[in-house]
Amino acid sequence: MKKINDEAPKCDCNVIHQDVVDQVKEQLPDWGSLYALSELFKSFADQTRLKILFALSTQEMCVCDLAALLDMTQSAVSHQLRVLRNVRLVKYHKQGKIVYYSLDDDHVNAIFKQGLEHVAHR
Repeated sequence: MKKINDEAPKCDCNVIHQDVVDQVKEQLPDWGSLYALSELFKSFADQTRLKILFALSTQEMCVCDLAALLDMTQSAVSHQLRVLRNVRLVKYHKQGKIVYYSLDDDHVNAIFKQGLEHVAHR
């Protein structure tokens, strides 16, 4: 059986392209931006949250409807919505006693749809 090499290819030399390093270093986002981005991507790392994002990319929904869709308690759905709200992936508004959730903006929909396209592309 052929052994699979899991290592990433690396250079066989020690040449540093300083101009490239300097150019990228100038464009590197600050620590706070990178931290916020890592928190955003962590939020996508849960299938329940992905299902919620998919549902909300289709239609604004209340917590009760999301709970029924996902066969979860309202409390469990609310917990996941809080995570998504904290990274500004979803927003909400109240109509009387009902709280409706939707995607925060078009960027969220674009990120979600591009992710789906990426995994479908082989």
